[in-house]
Amino acid sequence: MKLVLEGIAQRAGSAVHLHPLDLTLVPGAVTVLLGATQAGKTTLMRLMAGLDKPSKGRVLVDGQDVTRQSVRQRNVAMVYQQFINYPSLSVADNIASPLKLRKEKGIAQTVHALAAKLRIEPFLKRLPAELSGGQQQRVALARALAKQAPLMLLDEPLVNLDYKLREGLREELSALFAQGRSTVVYATTEPTEALLLGGYTAVLDEGALLQYGPTAEVFRRPRSMRVARAFSDPPMNLVAGQAAPQGVALAAGVCLQLQLPALADRRLAGSLTVGVRASALRVLGRPGDVTLKGVVELAEISGSDTFVHVATPIGELVAQLSGVHQFALGAALTLHLDPRQAYVFDAAGELLVAPGAAGEFH
Repeated sequence: MKLVLEGIAQRAGSAVHLHPLDLTLVPGAVTVLLGATQAGKTTLMRLMAGLDKPSKGRVLVDGQDVTRQSVRQRNVAMVYQQFINYPSLSVADNIASPLKLRKEKGIAQTVHALAAKLRIEPFLKRLPAELSGGQQQRVALARALAKQAPLMLLDEPLVNLDYKLREGLREELSALFAQGRSTVVYATTEPTEALLLGGYTAVLDEGALLQYGPTAEVFRRPRSMRVARAFSDPPMNLVAGQAAPQGVALAAGVCLQLQLPALADRRLAGSLTVGVRASALRVLGRPGDVTLKGVVELAEISGSDTFVHVATPIGELVAQLSGVHQFALGAALTLHLDPRQAYVFDAAGELLVAPGAAGEFH
């Protein structure tokens, strides 16, 4: 199924929920809508589903204008943040409901196969209220998969689950989507989910579509600082700088030696911003590194990583270190950075330089 949004915009009185945008989803692939809360993800998804009508623009499905068609007239499967199941039906009957509507054969076998994939087979005879939150969401996902709709919309389906459940379901969903034929749209605030699901990512911010493309490409080459902020967790470190003969001069005499592109003087004459992902900062140096001496302000452990906030002469930096590390508050700590891992943005916040796959700049 090919879904095309042409000049779509959404307003409610004087409030703008979506600025005009064009978006063509890649058929049969996963598209992640990535952005903070109130970025416009749910609004865009409701327009795709037919739950709402746009203030401007058209929605096309396989070349047909469906803008004014209601959700009942479209073949769409949806999964929400909340665990929405039929409370009076067993788990098996919940999953079977779309199959019965289509009067399919072999319903029991299909239900058992989906339940096995989502690891809820032991609960088929139970009611949803007898399940945990994670199990209920698996039931909702199984029912959506059973519908076999050409368009599947998932609005932050894992946000209400605990950390361990989210981790497990993310990996399972990635595998399930790869096996299916539906065009999948998945809304999330978490860059980690976008990277794990792969496919394509549309970055939204304050109702504007900032960038759309293959997920790995958008992550490696964010078009602007706004995209980089949305696609970094923890947020990308941003440091003010100026163009210099050797590259970019930062505060306290620190210089990143890198080749700036040959652009009009106006893009290099103003202030520049250097972006450094937290994962690019290290405590062990390598030849060619820039060293940044600082003081530990905060150290926190999250999962298998340690996040260290360090006050340095060029500003506060956050380093993401693999493994569990102990740092005393106020202790001296030197961070190391390979200049080739730095991003550079111009005064307007547009990307000038990004690390290449082989360490070269583009």
